[in-house]
Amino acid sequence: MSSPRRNLLQQRWPRVVAHADMDAFYAAVEQLDDPTLRGRPVLVGGRSNRGVVLTASYEARPFGVGSAMPMARARKLCAQALIVPPRFERYQEISECVMRVFEDFSPQVEALSLDEAFLEMTGAEHVFGEPAQIGRRLKAAVYEATGGLSVSVGLSATKYVAKVASAHDKPDGLTVVPPQDARRWLAPLPVARLWGAGPKTQQRLTALGLHTIGDIAAAGLDYLQQHLGSAGEHFFELAHARDPRAISRRSARSIGCERTLAEDVSARAAIQVHLQRSADTIGRRLRRKGYRARGVRVKLKTTRFELLTRQRRLPEATDVAGVLYAAGAGLLDEFEHPGPFRLVGLAAYELTQTTEFQQLALFDVDTRQRQRRLESALDDISERFGPALVQRASTLADPSARGMAPTLDFLDVDTDDD
Repeated sequence: MSSPRRNLLQQRWPRVVAHADMDAFYAAVEQLDDPTLRGRPVLVGGRSNRGVVLTASYEARPFGVGSAMPMARARKLCAQALIVPPRFERYQEISECVMRVFEDFSPQVEALSLDEAFLEMTGAEHVFGEPAQIGRRLKAAVYEATGGLSVSVGLSATKYVAKVASAHDKPDGLTVVPPQDARRWLAPLPVARLWGAGPKTQQRLTALGLHTIGDIAAAGLDYLQQHLGSAGEHFFELAHARDPRAISRRSARSIGCERTLAEDVSARAAIQVHLQRSADTIGRRLRRKGYRARGVRVKLKTTRFELLTRQRRLPEATDVAGVLYAAGAGLLDEFEHPGPFRLVGLAAYELTQTTEFQQLALFDVDTRQRQRRLESALDDISERFGPALVQRASTLADPSARGMAPTLDFLDVDTDDD
């Protein structure tokens, strides 16, 4: 029999959704691993002025530095900042630890990226307590499991309000917005906090005299639809704290690695060096996560910031870097642009679990198996001694590979239909 206290909570909270977002994740990991960085402004990214800031520590942010900012500008704004190259394998390792903590709290966890996720907590109050207590216990568990990293948590009755709440009091924040207070709590916030309102949409809203979420709620649905089309209804619903979306399990869709280069490249041989490095990284991540890829995509960005892509489906799914590289190098024949290029990227897509049945090709199986055993052995060396210990001679010999600034190693996700 349920207690009167529990029944009262269910009346006030028909649903409990938590959004957890690690604080300045990449920079925080670097400060965790290197005590000399603690309390100092840290920028994670390539040292080249052509790179971008992946994450800025909270000590750097008062200077106006933020993620996705060109490194050259960030260095001018915060000359005393310490620039640390990213270590994506380490961030992935910590992320997996954090996600395991989330799964201890809920069987329904929707990971949005390496460092944030939604948790469906409805019905969990008899285990973890009321929403505020859930948030405190979640924060404490992450801190303990990671050895000192903080996470900001927002709780409400919808995904949208929970996500806005988690960002409300960063870093190390906990914001609980009861459903009966959600609309009033959202009202004074700027329209920039509306999910889906980018810079151009914000300008349109401001031109209409709509500056806060409360302005959106009061504007009326017909007025918003007249001026914004279908987006008007979307913003109207959010402004009234209505968001019926469920927590969805998500599975990997692609794994990629793309790099902004210290020097532009045009020669095919120079481009191939960067494709090889990306293929090695992707292959290692595929094997570690237990995936194989059925397709390869190459991405090039010109000096005028034009994005060019070509892709190809593989004869069979693979996690072998050599196969990924060969397919990517073959795709270069399909690019007509002569360059030069400032970014080279490779992605493996259409991922399947290695436990799934796979029809193998009849030829060259032994060669691929030997290649995979070699790469797996190199994985073990990298895990024990670091990825810099073993490098390809082609990378060391090519000057265009020096000083590269990796802008993004990514795990793209899609909703799982199961």
